[in-house]
Amino acid sequence: MHLLALLTGIILLHATVNGSPQPSAPSPTGSSSSSFPTTTKYPLPNLGNVAVHDPNILHHAGAYWLFKGGVHLPMYTAASLAGPWTPLGTVLDGPSAIPKQNRSRPWAPTAVAWNATFYCFYSISKAGSRNSAIGVATATQLDLGSWSDHGALINTGQGNGSDIYPYTVSNAIDPAFITDQSTGQPYLLYGSYWHGIYLVPLAADLLSVTEPERQNTTTNLVYVPEEKVKPVEGSFMSYRDPYYYAWFSHGKCCGFQTGFPAAGKEYSIRVGRSKDVRGPFVDQDGRQLTAGGGTVVYGSNHGTVYAPGGVGVLSGAEGDPDVLYYHYLNTSIGFADTDAQLGWNFLHYEDGWPVAVSGDNSTGTSESSGVVVGPDYTLHVGSFIFVWGCLWLHS
Repeated sequence: MHLLALLTGIILLHATVNGSPQPSAPSPTGSSSSSFPTTTKYPLPNLGNVAVHDPNILHHAGAYWLFKGGVHLPMYTAASLAGPWTPLGTVLDGPSAIPKQNRSRPWAPTAVAWNATFYCFYSISKAGSRNSAIGVATATQLDLGSWSDHGALINTGQGNGSDIYPYTVSNAIDPAFITDQSTGQPYLLYGSYWHGIYLVPLAADLLSVTEPERQNTTTNLVYVPEEKVKPVEGSFMSYRDPYYYAWFSHGKCCGFQTGFPAAGKEYSIRVGRSKDVRGPFVDQDGRQLTAGGGTVVYGSNHGTVYAPGGVGVLSGAEGDPDVLYYHYLNTSIGFADTDAQLGWNFLHYEDGWPVAVSGDNSTGTSESSGVVVGPDYTLHVGSFIFVWGCLWLHS
């Protein structure tokens, strides 16, 4: 009996050292292993170690500042993209000044530094509605209590200016920001489903759209004309000489608790490029983004990463590589919107096209830390055989 207890202890210790089974993920109706692509075409993410949906990251004063959708727009800071992330509180000290639904839970913020001022653009909306708005808050420093909410910058559905094109056909959510490298003109990107993603010029103080009644100042950047459902949203624009890159999320973003779309119909991160900030943008096959184009740079992979989107890019400084960051669902954790995790990868460029690479350095030679570790069943079987043999001899 002492021998049996000793050998059983060895097995338990071996299982502890070599990994224990991960907690089972929820099994929504209609889920199956085929719902989660196992491709290794895309690298596993470097872990951000924070739960976040539609992340936005600002690199300032040697630190990273993370903004996410939620009650009054939560803020975090960290010395590294891997965290740990310190919660700082919220941008807004109460509901948004915009008199629309969900005023207390703005979506998809984007923070930028511009002319010694910090701007935080945010969305007010609800699922399936085009009665939306993009608001903006400003601060002179990244401290709590220093932000001023200026209310709506753009309205769609209802509200001031919503009767002017393109606000009559678009959905005012998911703001992003870019400047024309040659003129310094600031622009706002926004849009979701309906008529896709638009680019509009901003005034110098970033608090209004320049000449909103002039239709020729707006540009439709991304559109899916041949499909009834037009699942493009979550845009971002980056610049790497000589190209502007229009990034966007394509597919179903969330709401997977009751089932999954066909494989490949979930979120993926896509891109097109142009030498003009206003486009037209084309994908790697030469197809315009307004004709349904878009090269997939990052999608579900390894059976672990599902529906990556909410994309952003941190431009590398002084020779450092650009960083692609996003949220994704880890299939071992769960599929609620609140389960979304921060992931990131360095970008390499091949013939001017961005490619996500594995590893936590610019060479892409070391393996990502995004893998889910499970039990070593081969070694466990060997242990049981060893125990059984000892017990047989002992008998």
